Amino acid sequence: MSIKIILTSVFVDDQDKALTFYTEKLGFVKKQDVPVGEFKWLTVVSPENREGTELLLEPSDNPVAKEYKKGLVAQGIPAASFGVDSIDDEYRRLISLGVTFTTKPTQMGPVKIAVLNDTCGNLIQLMER
Repeated sequence: MSIKIILTSVFVDDQDKALTFYTEKLGFVKKQDVPVGEFKWLTVVSPENREGTELLLEPSDNPVAKEYKKGLVAQGIPAASFGVDSIDDEYRRLISLGVTFTTKPTQMGPVKIAVLNDTCGNLIQLMER
């Protein structure tokens, strides 16, 4: 038996805005979009692995979630980390799409990272191994 990560989440200020950013800018594809009261069970996945780990774009209306996100951003801590084949290529592509980075591509030992603002209240780290 092995345990697998099948779902993880980021708290977002606006689910529709987040879906646009995560699909049109980052390149994920929508997997699930199920109404749940005033919000949605809204997930995206990598287009290269549509049956892989889902990212839930979870509403951050809860005051605890708002403070959590605020604290992470204030300390410069990414809410999530995504792998890329070439951080320099992704950085150039995303900059051309208007994405704002708080950290340009930087070598950190065996990995190279960059950190972007997802426009929905989070910092997101990109990592090339």
